[in-house]
Amino acid sequence: MIARHLAPKIKQLAGSFPAILVTGPRQSGKTTLVRRAFPRYGYVSLENPDALDLALSDPRGFLKKHRNSAILFKLFFGI
Repeated sequence: MIARHLAPKIKQLAGSFPAILVTGPRQSGKTTLVRRAFPRYGYVSLENPDALDLALSDPRGFLKKHRNSAILFKLFFGI
């Protein structure tokens, strides 16, 4: 397993901010980094059409469903 030097910093920031954005090139280990740093957090892929539909149509319901901290994943292409 590759040691991720950003993990302690991400954990520190999570103590001060309600949301953290991790960006980078495809296949660089972003999801692995965050999932290993926060193993007890739920994981929601917004690539799943049902999850994305709920997040867009009922944002409050979506956040209520994931109120105990969650890792949200979404691929973004372009700007």
